[in-house]
Amino acid sequence: MPLSEHEQKLLEQLEKQLHEDDPKFANTMGSDPIRSWSTRHVIIGVLGAIAGILLLLVGVSMQAIPVGVLGFIVMGAGVYFATLRGAAFGKANKEKPGKGKPKSSFMSSLEERWDERRRDDSQ
Repeated sequence: MPLSEHEQKLLEQLEKQLHEDDPKFANTMGSDPIRSWSTRHVIIGVLGAIAGILLLLVGVSMQAIPVGVLGFIVMGAGVYFATLRGAAFGKANKEKPGKGKPKSSFMSSLEERWDERRRDDSQ
């Protein structure tokens, strides 16, 4: 069921207020393009994982335990690198210092909007 225009406006206002009051939490919960998947990292990670698997297989076939362990480590590192998000590489949002309302203002505005909505519904 789609939201009405009024509900969409309220949702946009709530999102804006959340970004102002707690940008770190809002960025964690929202879909931020900075935190999107990097195709380059996925490709490099997959290639690293494949190289690790090959190294692991070579180590097993040669019965060389250190080569197999190294292959397993390279494989794990490749998978880890492929699953990292963009913000993990220092692109994290920089918060502006000094810009701040008390954190309770978010909750008080939610309560005010809830009261307004209840009053509108009862009339």
